Amino acid sequence: MSVVVVGNPKPKSRTRAAAELVVEKLTGAAPHHIIDVIDLGAGLLGWGDPKVAEAKDIVKSADLLVVASPTFKGTYTGVLKLFLDQFGAGELGQVTTFPVMLGGSYAHSLAPELTLRPVLVEIGASCPAPSLYLLDSDYETSPELDNWLEVARRYAPA
Repeated sequence: MSVVVVGNPKPKSRTRAAAELVVEKLTGAAPHHIIDVIDLGAGLLGWGDPKVAEAKDIVKSADLLVVASPTFKGTYTGVLKLFLDQFGAGELGQVTTFPVMLGGSYAHSLAPELTLRPVLVEIGASCPAPSLYLLDSDYETSPELDNWLEVARRYAPA
């Protein structure tokens, strides 16, 4: 089962569209679940919210997980951080995960590898492929996406 987690403060964002595209190109099918973290609202600010717990259960049941964020000040968004902080160390149990970030220029192209990937690994994700950074202006036709897919497909669960 493929799951997308989107950490954009705007619902139904380009970040979400890019993450859905990544899953479709990796697996040949649309994601089974999409968690637009902003939709979880104030439940992210505490512990034990039922909607957040349900979202966590969906993430933990994934075979393939794409976690996507726009680049804000060289890193992932605070709303995504609030969601990821809901997971304990190792809690993802080695779910195959692909960190994806979008930005306006290549100035922050290392952000997914240096900021998002370490947090995902800390909470138990297995990130076997390099992280993916795409320009938000051309993510649909990006040659970087095609190059990345050649590597990432080796790790996508069947």
